[in-house]
Amino acid sequence: MTDLQSKPLIDLDAARTHALDRAHVFHSWSAQDLIDPMVVTRAEGSWLWDGDGAKLLDFTSQLVFTNLGHQHPRVVAAIQEQAATLCTVAPSYANAARSEAARLIASHTPEGLDRIFFTNGGADANEHAIRMARLHTGRQKVLSTYRSYHGGTQLAVNVTGDPRRWPNDSASTGTVHFFGPFLYRSEFYATTEAEECARALEHLEHLVAMEGPQTIAAIMLETIPGTAGIMVPPAGYLQGVRDLCDRHGIVYIADEVMCGFGRAGRWFAVEDHGVVPDLLTFAKGVNSGYVPLGGVAISAEIAATFGQRPYPGGLTYSGHPLACAAAVATIRAMEDEQVVEHAARLGRDVIGPALHDLAARHPWVGEVRGTGVFWAIELVADQQTREPLAPYGGSSPAMGAILAACREEGLLPFANFNRVHVVPPLTISDEDVLAGIAMIDRALTRAHAAH
Repeated sequence: MTDLQSKPLIDLDAARTHALDRAHVFHSWSAQDLIDPMVVTRAEGSWLWDGDGAKLLDFTSQLVFTNLGHQHPRVVAAIQEQAATLCTVAPSYANAARSEAARLIASHTPEGLDRIFFTNGGADANEHAIRMARLHTGRQKVLSTYRSYHGGTQLAVNVTGDPRRWPNDSASTGTVHFFGPFLYRSEFYATTEAEECARALEHLEHLVAMEGPQTIAAIMLETIPGTAGIMVPPAGYLQGVRDLCDRHGIVYIADEVMCGFGRAGRWFAVEDHGVVPDLLTFAKGVNSGYVPLGGVAISAEIAATFGQRPYPGGLTYSGHPLACAAAVATIRAMEDEQVVEHAARLGRDVIGPALHDLAARHPWVGEVRGTGVFWAIELVADQQTREPLAPYGGSSPAMGAILAACREEGLLPFANFNRVHVVPPLTISDEDVLAGIAMIDRALTRAHAAH
């Protein structure tokens, strides 16, 4: 072997990696001069190693997408095998990886959502779902909740309700926002889940009436809002939205980019609510993010709209063979290893009880909520007034202290505003998830004592 052949393609030296990043990489959602990105050198299962060699328990699943954990051998092997056979092909041609991925996805989506349009991620999945809804109905407006995130592209970030929309809001995308149910911070002065559900549905019905139902193409909802706070909708809410859409010919789009593919303890979170949307968007967990992939699962009625009429949209890499091969391996591994069942048990028997025990002992914890491997710890300065520990859309020294303490404990935490989310890989062991929650426990104690 020559020296050239034996030399690694990429220099893995952590210091060089960091220096090149700071010289050349433009990071998303960041002030470029104020960040100091952590170098990740390798990862395995629920753990990763930073540039200093420290081992960290990944309680983020990165951006909540490594559902099978890092470096799952079946998915890595599938990518390698596909690369040796057919690395890429234009979307106009059929290929085995894409066809099998579509079949497997459709085998788990709610009944009737049997046609799959592939995208490169969640934002463009939501963009295309809205485009399909508008073309199907001949209407333009899209309704979504304030506490939501639907992606970073222009339309998707305008459909988004949370503060990431504010600097990008063009006020020209035909989007209208409303308040979804969230009992802990109720906009409707509700005191029970049943009241919150009824009043939130009444609010939405009034909004539809005021906007003109004949002008509304779609209502887009994250089945369980993710980075906006992991608020599981109350019983009956999604059915009420489904009924409202049916009365007015509005397309119901379920955004399951984050909560789908087992994250909520079901293949798709809508299963717990007995409703079938007209369009369902997915990404992230479909192949654990090993190669970018997203898509839209489409009802027969909407698919028929484009039976004799071309759908005016597409992507160069739609259904990319490497991404689809990763999806095939991911879904088969999830089936064979009973990953969804494991996630449901973890939430019910391990994470939920441990977090409720933690909440009972910490004055900064206002509420814990979630399902499956999808939980949020709502942090407050005062449990009586429920004042957030950090402002909506911002951070605070107290939150910074908690996150720093988590890192010192050996945990990579996921935080947004005044919340710490518990979103490790679905494959995490009972022992590791309890160890991670214990790290959060100690971090809260240390940070509270310092403040």
